[in-house]
Amino acid sequence: MGTIKERLEKIAAFDSLSIRKFEEKCGLKRGNISNMSNESSIGSDKLSKIIDNYSFIDIEWLLTGKGVMLKDDAAAPPADATIQPIHQPRCPEKKLEQQIINLYDFEATAGLRSLLDNRHANIIDTIKIPNMPKCDGAIHIVGDSMYPLLKAGDIVFYKEVPVDLQYIFYGEMYLLSYNIEGDDYVVVKYIKKSTKGDPFVTLASQNPNHADKDIDFRHVNAIALIKASIRINSMS
Repeated sequence: MGTIKERLEKIAAFDSLSIRKFEEKCGLKRGNISNMSNESSIGSDKLSKIIDNYSFIDIEWLLTGKGVMLKDDAAAPPADATIQPIHQPRCPEKKLEQQIINLYDFEATAGLRSLLDNRHANIIDTIKIPNMPKCDGAIHIVGDSMYPLLKAGDIVFYKEVPVDLQYIFYGEMYLLSYNIEGDDYVVVKYIKKSTKGDPFVTLASQNPNHADKDIDFRHVNAIALIKASIRINSMS
């Protein structure tokens, strides 16, 4: 059944994190995990922080090694759901055999920056997704600017990227927020090169009824690459 340290290392690997990054994510001090001996137990304060960040981990498995790592209450997409890859990587991208992604209540957050910085808050569900690149979270789409590729109610999976033009793949779809003259905007758009040149970018829609818009990228305060979407098919 292994040791607690080995099981913590397994959780970190499941999240594609080094032990140091795992400690940081859980709010632990450097060495809390890496310096554990094979005979060490884990204090209730540290356990609470880990479970706060990994609510889908079975506590009995973590403490005793009995059972399986993942709880059974993470929802798999229903049989009538369509999973659509969105991001087209320029080079082969590692896919996780299975991952559990938090679905967030975006309307309850204080914006995209807050959502990306507080990943343990406003979780309304967890979704178990196989064979997909690492994602940081998921939200429901509103509006029709990306219709018919995305429609209101679809779920999109995203991966945060630095707010820096050098990390942008032009032509790809992004979830981003920006502020212009005191007004905040959160959109899902294709980002294309602007005829105005850097630091401007063009935000483009799938729906031809929505006009393209040029913005100064320096007004962007949070951004995430859209990796895939789920649409629940219905006869109604």
